[in-house]
Amino acid sequence: MIAFIILGALGLVLGLGLAIASEKFYVEEDLRLEKVNQLLPGVNCGACGYPGCGGFADGIVSGEVKVLSACKPGSKGTGLEEIRKYLAETPGPEGEFINVKV
Repeated sequence: MIAFIILGALGLVLGLGLAIASEKFYVEEDLRLEKVNQLLPGVNCGACGYPGCGGFADGIVSGEVKVLSACKPGSKGTGLEEIRKYLAETPGPEGEFINVKV
């Protein structure tokens, strides 16, 4: 019986610790990342220097990428212009806008 009480108390303490940690270390996700990734061509060729379109989208949203024309397959369509307009009109979680060139 004592083992059940100790195990229950330990579970309660660890559960409370996880609940507190999830609140304290919460990271707000930038919703623009998913939209930018959808607007990219999705061929994952790596010609941009990133490991696929997801990595390139992350570079765009984080501000590392300044020129969208690094995406060779995307330069053939109008997707890059749509990305530029979207980022210029949609603020991030902290209210910042991203200005990139096509």
